[in-house]
Formats: sequence, structure tokens, C-alpha cells
Amino acid sequence: MIKRSGYADLPLHTGIVPRWLADRMMLLGTEIVESILLNYGKKEVLARLSDPLWFQSFGAVLGMDWHSSGITTSVMYALKRGLNPRAKELGLYVCGGRGKYSRKTPDELLALSDASGLDGNRLVNASKLCAKVDGSAVQDGFQLYMHNFVLSSEGDWVIVQQGMNTSERTARRYHWSSENLRSFVEAPHTAVTGENQGKILNLTDSDAATTRSSILTLSHENPDQMIREIAKISGQDYHKQLEFDFDSDIGESKEVSQAEANSFEEIQIRNDRNCIMPHHHDVRAQDVNLNRLGSVLATAYERNNSDFESLLLTPGLGPRTLQSLTLVSEVIYGTPSRFNDPARFSFAHGGKDGHPFPVPCRIYDESIRVLGDSIEKSKLGYNDKSECIRRLHQTQIQIESKCEPLADFDATIAREKAHSAEWGGRTCMD
Repeated sequence: MIKRSGYADLPLHTGIVPRWLADRMMLLGTEIVESILLNYGKKEVLARLSDPLWFQSFGAVLGMDWHSSGITTSVMYALKRGLNPRAKELGLYVCGGRGKYSRKTPDELLALSDASGLDGNRLVNASKLCAKVDGSAVQDGFQLYMHNFVLSSEGDWVIVQQGMNTSERTARRYHWSSENLRSFVEAPHTAVTGENQGKILNLTDSDAATTRSSILTLSHENPDQMIREIAKISGQDYHKQLEFDFDSDIGESKEVSQAEANSFEEIQIRNDRNCIMPHHHDVRAQDVNLNRLGSVLATAYERNNSDFESLLLTPGLGPRTLQSLTLVSEVIYGTPSRFNDPARFSFAHGGKDGHPFPVPCRIYDESIRVLGDSIEKSKLGYNDKSECIRRLHQTQIQIESKCEPLADFDATIAREKAHSAEWGGRTCMD
């Protein structure tokens, strides 16, 4: 199972996803999920959705703004539209949504449990607890406004919810998973994504057990006695005993116990894997792994295309579509370490805001058609095309491991923009 802890800065973006893109996102997003399901099963689909970096890469390959908070709402809405009508076939169902739709989650879960025999009260309790923890127990300055609950027919689930900080114009996305979940109040998150706001109150951390117990004890004390105790310490500089100083050398801090120091060191190591999404809209060379992007381009434009003969027999399919399908293949077959530069996946189908280039609708449609055809044929036992799509990623890995085909970043974007009209390029400003 994919497990990743961390956060990412997600700038708040306004506006809506145009219908021409929303419909394509629904089709391609559903096909990618179905392909993962056919290859690995429902638990792996949920595991992918619980990985914030995979999720961000998934949204980028679907043509959304590569770094914005809008990926969360648009991707979950696309999956809800695509998966729910086929819930009996695929065994996956998406509940909730943004705003008023998030409040319908309990009713949707109870209706599903009545039809499937799952424990509806347990599912509703999980939904409410996750929202309560992220909305109250973790006081990080973000107000929840979106809550999605993805449920499998076996009762496994993933929750993706997001909060916003309007003063900072940032969002934070929280991922929960029922897999290996031991407690809702002790280190329960699969991951937290969002902008680092410095020190926060996190009562769910495993090291906060004593604090939680103290709060419970204090809640039973006489208020008058509490006021007197607060008055005694009001003039003391006691805050240093209650907080870690994240800028200091933990080994030299006299207020921190050795156990706390060890825990803090572990947190630092874990945070080295965080993904900080920048505020600039344009995709820049430093936002992508140029070696990996170069291997994608080499796979599409320079490789002996006889390796992908069954794909190339598809009318109208050329190197540019192979470029998109190589990145789609990586989303399906890639391992967790492949998704630490989500911006690279925007080189599949661009971005609705025109960055790194307008969405090439004709290429997008070919990707949908080829992937969909491979899925339908594989169901009938004809695996040539699905194996070709798998080999796209395998070939990319081989090229990447044998040499360093660094992409010419500026030339790649220039080529995309030069062919934009030919490939049906569109943006949300059209």
C-alpha cells in the first residue's frame, strides 16, 4: 500500500472547470481508475487516492491546473460522475463533495449500507470523526469546505477532504484511509497536504496522548479553580515548555525530553518528503524532473516504434499521443517515488489555464479512445493494447536508467504551443 506523510502548498484558485474539460476528465479519470482496478484491485485504487502526491499527479495528467487547490474538487467530482453510475460493476462509490454536498455524506453512506449490507453506522461514524479531527482536533488555520468518502464494496474506504485559509489564500488537503487504521485520535492520517503555517495544535499526534489526557482532566475541574491557577502563571514565560521550536537544534533544547527529541527527529525525516507547491502559475524547469521528462519524450519520439505496434495501428495515433499515453501509463503503473514532481504530468494534456500549454483536445480524445479500447479488449482476453500501454512506462524506465536524456524544457513547450491549434488547444479563457 502507498503510504506517504507530508504536506504541499496548494494556492487557492477561483473559477470553474469548463464543461469541455470536465467531461474529458470524467472519461479519462474513470478509465485510469478502471485500469488500476483491473491490474491491481480495489484496495490499490484506494491506496493511490490516499497518496497526496499521486493524487496531485493524477489531477495534472487530467488537464487541471498542475498546482492549485482546484485539483481536489475537480478530480473528486469527475470520479463521482464516472464511477457512481458503474458502482455495481466496479465496486467503488464516491460520496459527498463540496459545501452542501459534503453534508449529504451520512445519508449517502446509510443508503449504500442498506443496499450492500455494510455497517452504515460505522461508516457514518468514520466520516464524522475524520471531519471532526481535521476541523477541530488539528487546529492549523484551515476551514474545511469539502469532504469526499470513497467506499469499496468490501467496506474499505478513503476520505479526501480539504480546508482553506482565506487570509493566506492557501488550501490544505487531508487524506485518510481505513487500511491499517488503528485509531482516529492517535496518528490517524495517511497524509496531510497543504501549506506549512509553522506551529500548529495537533491533538491527534501520538506524542499528544498526555496532552489529551490532561485536557480531559481539566474539563472536569471547577472553573473558579481553573481561573485562579491561570492567574498564578499569567505573568510567567511558560510557553517555551509547551512548544517545540522548529528552528532550533533539538539536541540543545533543555525543555524537550529525549523521547520527544527522538520523535521530533523522526518528524523531520518524514517531512523531507513533503511537496511544496509554488504559487506561480506557469510551469518552470525547476518544477519537473528533466531526466524523467526527457525519457518520456524519448519514448514517444525516438524509440523504435515497432515496440508499440498494436497501439500505432490505431488510426491517427502518433508520437504526440504516445507522449500523453506514456505519462498516463506512469500514473497507472508507477511506484510512489515517481510522483514527487506532479508538474511533469501536465505535459500529458496541458492545463486549463494554459500552463504549461493549452489542453490539446484532439490528443486528449485519442488518449481516452486508446486507453478505453485497451480496457474493453482486455476484458475479452485481448491484452495486446493494454500490454503496449504498460510497456510505455517500462520503456521509459529503461531509457531513464541507461542514460540521462534531459529534456530541452523551453523547446518542448515551444513545440507544444506551435502545434496547439493543430491539436485543438483550449484554455478556460476561450
